[in-house]
Parts: sequence; C-alpha cells; structure tokens
Amino acid sequence: MKLYFKPGACSMASRIVLNELGLAFSAEKVDTQSGLTETGADYRQINPKGYVPALELASGAVLTENPAILQFLADRRPDAGLAPLPGTVERARLQEWLNFTASELHKAFSPYFEGRALDDAEKATIEARLTKRIGDVERGLADGRSVILGDTFSVADAYLFVVLNWSRFIGLDLSPWPHVGAYLDRLSQRPSVQQAMQQEGLIVEKAA
Repeated sequence: MKLYFKPGACSMASRIVLNELGLAFSAEKVDTQSGLTETGADYRQINPKGYVPALELASGAVLTENPAILQFLADRRPDAGLAPLPGTVERARLQEWLNFTASELHKAFSPYFEGRALDDAEKATIEARLTKRIGDVERGLADGRSVILGDTFSVADAYLFVVLNWSRFIGLDLSPWPHVGAYLDRLSQRPSVQQAMQQEGLIVEKAA
C-alpha cells in the first residue's frame, strides 16, 4: 500500500492507523498547491479531488476520504479492535464520530489554513463555529472516558487527534475544554502517534 500525504494534514490519521496495525506501506508526500507528488507525479491523476489522503492498494485501486480509508484499514485487522464489527450500534457510533470529525470539526479548522488574512468579522464567525464544535467533543468526553468510544482506541481517535492537534498550530488555548486538552495530551503519547509525528517531521525522535 502507498499513502499519499501532506505533513500534519488529516492524512496523518491513516499513517497512525497503519502504524498501529503494523501494516507494511510506503508514503509519498504531496504538494497540494502545485498538484505534484515528491516524485513529480501529477497528483490529480491519482486523486482527481486534489487533496489528501489517498491510499493506493496493491491492486492499483485508490481509496480517498478519511472515514472510508480508516474503516478499510481497521477491517484488514479486525482482531486489533480499531473498529467495532459492521452492523452493530457500536460501529454506527464510530461512524458518527468519523463523520462529525470530517464534516464539522475538520471544516471548522479549514479557514485557518487557507493562506489568507481574515478580517475581524470573519475571525469572530470562524472562532464561534470552531469553539462550538470543540465543545461537542468536550461533551463527548465529559463522562471521563479515555477515548472517544469509551475504553478502546479506535480509528475515530486517530482522526480526531489529528484534527484537534491543529489547535497547537493556530495557537488555540484548549483550557476552556479540559477533557479535550487531556485527551489530546494522552493520545500524543501513544507509540503509533509518536511514530507518525516523527515520520512527518512534526517532532524530533528522542535519543535512546
């Protein structure tokens, strides 16, 4: 398998899961501005949508969209427990959080990465939308659960971690949401997450 990624972008969720499952894969960086991969390939020939992630399978088939890729990977190794069994209420809960992260939380962060200055009115609107969505996550964690589905790390956590971690890049103080802050700190220490951040150059590997 080959993962097409951009460092620190939502594609890192797929890398975390690949690491968590111990699946063999290669990775190729994408410049989404130029539309080229690091080997000079036209990325739109791989994923016509132009954004990451994309996962190329050994068959040559290409999957896109985080919720689809993450569930596909989890189902490759059901014994690892990264996704509840299909057809269960628990699987639907996983899909709830994957879809919320993709359609609401991810999109609420997007204006901060558009590469343009925001006027005061825009900032106020964008901040209100983002804080509302982080509040949704806070309520989801408010019962003291360690991960978003309860007690077992899932692919929903991989995606939710990556998006919430963008708060550090935009300088957003998470202290108004203590459960979210603690969740982010907790997951940032997970070996598969540490490995992914090292692989994408977000943190420096600690000396032995």
